[in-house]
Amino acid sequence: MRHESKFAVSCVWGSPRLRLLAHRVWRGMRPIFLVGQAGVAGLPNMPEPGDQSQGTALPGVTDGANRAQAGLFGDRGAQMRMPEVRPPFRGLPPFAPAYAAYTHRLEAFVGDLRGVMTITDLAAVTGLGWDTVKGIVKKRLQRDYGAPRLRDLKHLSIDEVYLGRRRKYYTLVLDLDSGRIVWVANGRGGDALRQFWRALRCSRAKIKAVAMDMSAAYWAAVAKNLPKAAIVFDRFHIVKLANEKLDDLRREMVREATGLMKKTVKGIRYLLLMRRDNVHAEKLPRLDEALKHNEPLLLGYLLKEALGLLWEQPTLDEMQSFLKEWCQWATDTGVRQMQQLARTLTVHARGILNWWEHRINNGRMEGINNKIKTLLRQTYGLRDEAFLRLKLYGLHDAKLQLIG
Repeated sequence: MRHESKFAVSCVWGSPRLRLLAHRVWRGMRPIFLVGQAGVAGLPNMPEPGDQSQGTALPGVTDGANRAQAGLFGDRGAQMRMPEVRPPFRGLPPFAPAYAAYTHRLEAFVGDLRGVMTITDLAAVTGLGWDTVKGIVKKRLQRDYGAPRLRDLKHLSIDEVYLGRRRKYYTLVLDLDSGRIVWVANGRGGDALRQFWRALRCSRAKIKAVAMDMSAAYWAAVAKNLPKAAIVFDRFHIVKLANEKLDDLRREMVREATGLMKKTVKGIRYLLLMRRDNVHAEKLPRLDEALKHNEPLLLGYLLKEALGLLWEQPTLDEMQSFLKEWCQWATDTGVRQMQQLARTLTVHARGILNWWEHRINNGRMEGINNKIKTLLRQTYGLRDEAFLRLKLYGLHDAKLQLIG
């Protein structure tokens, strides 16, 4: 009787209203009982009210065969039970991430090439969109470098890098043993490292020495937060300061000199700043001619050349004695620029002499700065702040080079 009733409903109920009611029946929204004393166009007689059976309720969910038999062809988006689907097909596919248009193998391929190719090149090679490739690279960087490990740190390098007019300065902390950046902070000075000191205390790292330039802000911050760590002032920055003082003296001599003396002094800037061993033999006579006619410039040049011997002393005591004698010699010359340099080195003497025990410098940091500049030139800048930080954390594994 049940199948016969369905067939009759499909043949006789041609009214749109009745079809809508039948549609609701099949969807299980509410059962409808067909009640009447006489059959309708061949339908069997329905039971009277009060009988034990009040009618035939149509099923709430039916399969596709029953839908076609009932003449309900308009409900193609209704849910259908699928109890017979095999369990392996009910979860996520094993070959691709969730909600992604690429496979795990393609994701690994892009992640492995992120250090040697730009996002634009990877997008061209793989056929993926630029944003898709960036998302893959960012996910890989977050997994590998999102939480830098600080517990094993022993020797640090602190410096600032200029990233353009929009971002200004960033403060970087470098692990000198591994060459990786372990902290990136906006701004410069001691305030930029407040969160780093908190994270370093939580990691219980035992820092032995920190290399830096002679910045008073970084010096005070390290002395306050790492009282047991030795501060080592970078040799490069000390020699750079000496060259700046010598160049200032040269410009002063050019302004004051007249006639032949001015011609000998002018145009020898790079000869003065280069180490004498690196000056070509054919240019030495011109340098010696300029120094012969300008005694203050000669004294400043000799002091600059002698300062390089400070880090070649065989013992710590001899290094300390040499620094003391050099500062006294610079003071006795009467040259203002050299006297200023002598006072600066006297104030920073402890940090300069700490080099003898720890032998660290900011050389690796300067190399990282060059890599950062190359990265920004290749990418024409990075607007995503989080992505930029992750790129910096993974920069020590990147093999970046400009090709053209």
